[in-house]
Amino acid sequence: MQPSTLTPLHFPKRATLAAAALTTALLSGCAPATRVTLLPQADGHPSAVEVTTSKGSQLVAQPYQVAEVTKAGAVEVVPTTAEEVRKAHPQLIALLPAAPDRFVLEFEPGSSDLTAASQARLPEVITKAQARAGGEIVVTGHTDRQGTLEANDALSLKRAQAVRDLLIGQGFQPELIQAVGRGEREPTVPTDDEVIEPRNRRAEVVVR
Repeated sequence: MQPSTLTPLHFPKRATLAAAALTTALLSGCAPATRVTLLPQADGHPSAVEVTTSKGSQLVAQPYQVAEVTKAGAVEVVPTTAEEVRKAHPQLIALLPAAPDRFVLEFEPGSSDLTAASQARLPEVITKAQARAGGEIVVTGHTDRQGTLEANDALSLKRAQAVRDLLIGQGFQPELIQAVGRGEREPTVPTDDEVIEPRNRRAEVVVR
């Protein structure tokens, strides 16, 4: 039988490496047929892997789907469940990274100053990050639709950088915090232009 190949598709960079390693481990541990099981990404992003042999290929695109390769090289996608996969591969499942922790911090109107309630949550963010091996923090700033697009882009980045500075000030490593701004593009509550909406005036913090 010709060896099968695995092609990960549409993964974020970090997820691609994890998924490829996992499917290879499953591949090498099964005989005589090869079985490739697609596991869900911890952050919820979609993923897929293409299993290819000399007889053809199959796309595995649903979490916990299994592609089986026969001795003759035929590839077939078979149904399974999360429970079945966990029972069959407990050691591999245990190696998967935990789902990211997410926080939403709010700001005072028109500024990069956190509300008192949001500032009080910063120690919890640091605690969650320090509990992870190599824990990283991504801070994404957002605005409501009051003001111009350009001004809101600048304000959202300023908000993200302000949160980053506060976390660094509380002792977290600067090289593990990324700050980005999304302006008014991703509102929690969609509104018309120039509408003030405090729930859109926020920073989303992902600890991974």
